[in-house]
Amino acid sequence: MKSYMAKPEEIERKWHVIDAEGKVLGRLATEIATLLRGKHKPIYTPHVDTGDFVIVINADKIKLTGKKLEQKQYRYHTGYPGGLKAVPYRRLMDRSPERVIQLAVKGMMPKNRLGRQMLKKLKVYRGSDHRHEAQQPEMYEF
Repeated sequence: MKSYMAKPEEIERKWHVIDAEGKVLGRLATEIATLLRGKHKPIYTPHVDTGDFVIVINADKIKLTGKKLEQKQYRYHTGYPGGLKAVPYRRLMDRSPERVIQLAVKGMMPKNRLGRQMLKKLKVYRGSDHRHEAQQPEMYEF
């Protein structure tokens, strides 16, 4: 018996809206990563982008458990010697909560061209309105 391999032209993509209000960051990010990769579909193929589009609203109302809001830091390197920078999550949540969700999902995606392509299907918004009504997205509950 042959294994099924999805072809890029056969894939049907849906649009999902996820309301992040009151959701825990890590658990939310795993659901988003699953939808973006297409692992919820029976036609999932690891080397083909079979995932759906995901719109996240109310990104500013997510929760972090424990003392993560004060203690957790986002670290990055500028590329220069001694250029390791650290930003506390409290400041990151105040300035751009959209970035917090994008970084959490990015860490769960493949680290290659395919992963970067899948990450482009994620749209995150601070408030409760988005500009993708023309795509007729469906509310996604988990």
